[in-house]
Amino acid sequence: MPIDAARALAGAPRETRIAWTRKDVLLYHLGIGAGRPATDPAELRYVLEDRLRVLPGFVTVAGDGGVAGEGAGLDAPGIDVDLTAVLHGAQRIGLHRPLPPAGEATRTSRIAAVYDKGKAAVLVLRTEAADADGPLWTSDTQLYVRGEGGFGGDRGPSPRLPDPEGPPAHVVDRGIREDQALLYRLSGDWNPLHADPEFAALAGFDRPILHGLCSYGMALKAAVDTVLAGDPGRVRSYATRFAGVVYPGETLRIRLWPEGGGRIRLTASAVERDESPVLADALIEHD
Repeated sequence: MPIDAARALAGAPRETRIAWTRKDVLLYHLGIGAGRPATDPAELRYVLEDRLRVLPGFVTVAGDGGVAGEGAGLDAPGIDVDLTAVLHGAQRIGLHRPLPPAGEATRTSRIAAVYDKGKAAVLVLRTEAADADGPLWTSDTQLYVRGEGGFGGDRGPSPRLPDPEGPPAHVVDRGIREDQALLYRLSGDWNPLHADPEFAALAGFDRPILHGLCSYGMALKAAVDTVLAGDPGRVRSYATRFAGVVYPGETLRIRLWPEGGGRIRLTASAVERDESPVLADALIEHD
């Protein structure tokens, strides 16, 4: 059944109460590779509860799996698509204030946009979270649905950014453990594509791939540690387009270009496969 854009956009927002603890934050940090070396004070701030600083990427898993656990908007009115045709195309998070290491919030989700790309449709799922002290974060998840375009809708904006100027100021290599996807999935993304070799083969991969949001979190951590003096509270927003995959056991190479006006551009690639792109058109805005 084709996407009914008007019905999807008119659907009532879904409101859910969510909660998280320090254990949830610690598990997420370990899942994106924090804690190596285990005695490094710069790493202990992510893996010891008495000095815990929360990396903003945690919002993508907060509360029953976050972005992945919300059903990704695919059960919204007017949306009836083949799950095998759905790709996570892009992700943006905006932070209203630093994240507490434990808390409760009300999460409100809705389909914010439906774009017609011709051969595909793009769904934008917007999620907002607030606690008793006010807004916490806003998250926009873009889902690319193959074969669902051509309904005559707005094509939407282009996510492409101009290439960064000059060589990067920093190049950070992060090795991905063989078991990293198995650990990251415990934060709530249970998609067997990231764990089951047989399922990965059906999807066209020779082995399970790392979660896109795991590489997303790894790249943000590298920027915080390298450019922002290890202070995740300075991050105000972070957006990227998922350009390709990286496998457990490979090396993620992150290039960083700090710009004026509180901006950091970054890219990420898979070193062992001729630097195949993983993250592109990425921008961090910070204090």
